Amino acid sequence: MHPGIYGMLEEWEDGDQEINMDFLLPTGIFLKFPVSRNDTIKHIKEMVWRNARSEALFSGLGDPDGYVFTCINQTAEREELEEEFRRIRDVKPFMCVLRLVAREGNRQEKLTNTQITQLIGKGLHEFETQKNHEVNEFRTKMRTFCEEKALERQYLPWQRWLEYSFPCDLEPCRTPSGFGSVKMKSSKIFINVKFEASDESFMLQQDCHDLPVALMKSALKKKATVFRSLRQEPEDYILQVNGRWDFIYGKHPLCQFKYIFSCLRNGQNPQLTMVHHSTVSRFQEEQSRMCNQMFKSRSLSRPPPLPLKRLVVQAGLFHGSELLCKVVTSLDVTVCSEPLWDQRLEFDINVCDLPRMSRLCFALYAVIEKTKKPKSTKKKNKKADCPIAWVNTMVFDYKDQLKTGEFLLSMWPSVPDDKSDLLNPMGTVEKNPNVDSAAGLLIRFPNIRPHPLYYPSLEKVLSTKKKHFHLKLKEIMDNKHYTEFFEDEKDLLWKLRTEIREHYPENLSKLLLVTKWNKREDVVQMVSLLKKWPDLPAIHALELLDYSFPDPAVRSFTVRCLRKLSDDELLQYLIQLVQVLKYESYLDCDLTTFLLERALSNRRIGHFLFWHLRSEIHVASVSLRFGLILEAYCRGNIHHIKILNKQNEALAKMRALSDFVKSGSQKMTVEDLKLCIRQETYMEALSDLLSPLNPSIILTEICADKCRFMDSKMKPLWLMYKNPSTPGDMVGIIFKNGDDLRQDMLTLQMIQLMENMWKKEGLDLSDKLEQAIEEFTLSCAGYCVATYVLGIGDRHNDNIMIRETGQLFHIDFGHFLGNFKRKLGINRERVPFILTYDFVHVIQQGRTNNSEKFERFREYCEQAYKILCRNGMLFVNLFAMMKAAGLPELTCFKDIQYLKDSLALGKSEDEALKNFKVKFNEALRESWKTKVNWMMHSLAKDNRA
Repeated sequence: MHPGIYGMLEEWEDGDQEINMDFLLPTGIFLKFPVSRNDTIKHIKEMVWRNARSEALFSGLGDPDGYVFTCINQTAEREELEEEFRRIRDVKPFMCVLRLVAREGNRQEKLTNTQITQLIGKGLHEFETQKNHEVNEFRTKMRTFCEEKALERQYLPWQRWLEYSFPCDLEPCRTPSGFGSVKMKSSKIFINVKFEASDESFMLQQDCHDLPVALMKSALKKKATVFRSLRQEPEDYILQVNGRWDFIYGKHPLCQFKYIFSCLRNGQNPQLTMVHHSTVSRFQEEQSRMCNQMFKSRSLSRPPPLPLKRLVVQAGLFHGSELLCKVVTSLDVTVCSEPLWDQRLEFDINVCDLPRMSRLCFALYAVIEKTKKPKSTKKKNKKADCPIAWVNTMVFDYKDQLKTGEFLLSMWPSVPDDKSDLLNPMGTVEKNPNVDSAAGLLIRFPNIRPHPLYYPSLEKVLSTKKKHFHLKLKEIMDNKHYTEFFEDEKDLLWKLRTEIREHYPENLSKLLLVTKWNKREDVVQMVSLLKKWPDLPAIHALELLDYSFPDPAVRSFTVRCLRKLSDDELLQYLIQLVQVLKYESYLDCDLTTFLLERALSNRRIGHFLFWHLRSEIHVASVSLRFGLILEAYCRGNIHHIKILNKQNEALAKMRALSDFVKSGSQKMTVEDLKLCIRQETYMEALSDLLSPLNPSIILTEICADKCRFMDSKMKPLWLMYKNPSTPGDMVGIIFKNGDDLRQDMLTLQMIQLMENMWKKEGLDLSDKLEQAIEEFTLSCAGYCVATYVLGIGDRHNDNIMIRETGQLFHIDFGHFLGNFKRKLGINRERVPFILTYDFVHVIQQGRTNNSEKFERFREYCEQAYKILCRNGMLFVNLFAMMKAAGLPELTCFKDIQYLKDSLALGKSEDEALKNFKVKFNEALRESWKTKVNWMMHSLAKDNRA
């Protein structure tokens, strides 16, 4: 080992060679022998027992299952290797030493804890070392809640259990709008159906609007006729898509299932298997056994000196985004390693008027004196504020008690160039876990009374409510898009709050914005009113999860409204719901419970909730909250841990492949990649898993000979798998490492939401008609409108694609909301959306005088745009909920202004359409500029090559 280099991280990756390891036995015996890097812990333990037989005191060793290996891992922590099917190269001990110790405690509990730790990327011991009562109570409560949900699933009938494990994957409408445009002589379709454990299959003709039970009746009748067997009941069977964990069942027409609808569009015959319910019951029993096994078990460092002149602390009381009273500022002190203010900060607000969700926000900043300019002889030196750090804490604790005593708050570093707002009320209330490098602020809440003060319960608050005065309705704010009000408008809305509840309940957010949360009587009135407020449609309630509405009664009401979301709708908005968890002030909140409850009732929701949370576990400000939720989910779905761990292992290998391709000292070839994939550990890890992108798709065996990587900057991997349902066909995935793809994910979500809206309105802009040219026309219309509304930039001939069917589609959404590409200060993209004369040539079927086709294309665009405008506030709310994600082009409300403008919010439909027509004509008239931009892009690409 080279001097100054410690550990063996790189050596564990060097091929399949053997490596010498030391073993310390509990009898005091020392063993040393070589092991393969690919050996499992279980196999190594067997070798230890074989080698120990010839040593002294072997009789002192008991049964191998009574012992477990321990090692020091790469984070310098002692780790028990309970999961014995892991390979030693995946464990990566810090040194080649394993110690054998007697097992203590419950093995199943330890094994589960180890699996959860590996899966969520955060050690469970980190939660225990917090010594935080809120964390401990939350863990206990959520574990009980999630394990109870798991027990309930064990006793579900097999049909209900199937709904949880494999929910139907459906089109948004019972009769998809585009289906009628697929020109067929009749609605009859041919479906290939086979029975499990049988090679025989039948081609059956069925009406596409029939329910699945009708198809199963036909299959059983055919089987009875051919094999002269007894007739069986269709209720005892279920239809499974061949080669997928995707089932066809329930009271939905066949054509509404996405798989069957996709087959219809592509001119293919659906391939299905009849599965007996006993097979489903066996799956359920297997999961129940795993759950039963589990249920039976059961000082801050000093900050470095700051190279600044004077230090100041600023403090403010906030309720959401509202400042409750004037900000207070401390005296300035000289910079030193432990600056001391010893100063009392008083706020101009009565304690009885503090809202329940008041948060105290601090900012530490430096005052730097600017040097005088030569000409300025009369003016004094100016001072500049340099933000250093910020931290937030709640005024009331999670038990409703007004905080008292000392608190040491480890602060978060401020953004260097953000000098406009020193305080950060939108930020987390968690302390910075990186205490060694964080500034620490010691504060003390005073003891106002000799006994603890609690915020009164809701019942007590409501008991103080005064009688309502009967007011006549004088004026109602018609503009639904108002978010800022004059004082007289605020007074009017507050006076008319009862009428708003009765006649305009969807305007609740506006009433909440004008409520004086620093005035106790107004809070009492609002909470009382909210208790009787009618439930809002879920899409209207989403905006109430913004950090501007922190009151627990408001958030509880919002979650109550969200319960009406169907599973498909919840999946559509899940990415936003995960982001607004960052606005919650306490670990135990209604939104967390709601998401866990739905995730434990539908495994598809659980799958995506897990990965949305897991993808940000490295973010310090949410690592604790997201880690605790992930642990709770795993406790409530022990069986899912194995599936997710397999995906996690595969993703780790994909990252290793990506690093191998990008960081080679010599230029890597596709053959180098294939050779790497063919290694046993890679073949094993990358095969036989469910796709993280779609858990219904089984990635059976990776085909190394078909894999490659692309030549773009991040060298995305193109991984190909055998398709179990269609021999000779392939399933492909693209893996890209090094870019933040969350913005792409958000854009694709919005495009999918647009498509669902269009389909519900009878407009399918991605349907396949008889001719590919029609497919091109419809899909081009959809993307013209979508890219204009979302302000998607960097559109060039490398990220606009076309399928063999004629369908046009876009990829790579690294710029949106009007952030268009510029070169040398010149805007390269000068059109509202891409509509070149080449596109028009195809739309007009190659004839310059075919104006009828082009006008129909224009009508498609206008109709699609009007549908989006009618749902404009939903898009604004969803983008607003993503502010906490930290996307570079979506950090504040100003970034969403482009979306408001493109959807013409606040204007009538006629005015909005008139504006769109102007943009449409501009895109067509200025399309030559697009061709120039594309040419320059191609030249630049050629020069790079």
